[in-house]
Amino acid sequence: METQQTNGKAVAALVLGILSIVIPYVGLILGIIGIILANSSYKEIAVTHEGGRGLATAGLVTSIIGVALYGLLFIFIIFGIALFSVSYY
Repeated sequence: METQQTNGKAVAALVLGILSIVIPYVGLILGIIGIILANSSYKEIAVTHEGGRGLATAGLVTSIIGVALYGLLFIFIIFGIALFSVSYY
């Protein structure tokens, strides 16, 4: 019985997706890179028939969650700065 090799980009996408949620400030960048790697691994898996499609899916989901969290955080920060910088005379 031959074991199927796992796609390395799928593993990297999952790791970057998890790190994008956990690591503050650089999580946005890691999430974007994770999304790119997950999409690239989907294409490679379709061509080479390697394993790791589930890892790529999990990496894509966690990367999207990380990017969304930091996107919302930046929106709230900008909104807060704009709200508190208005001077009332």
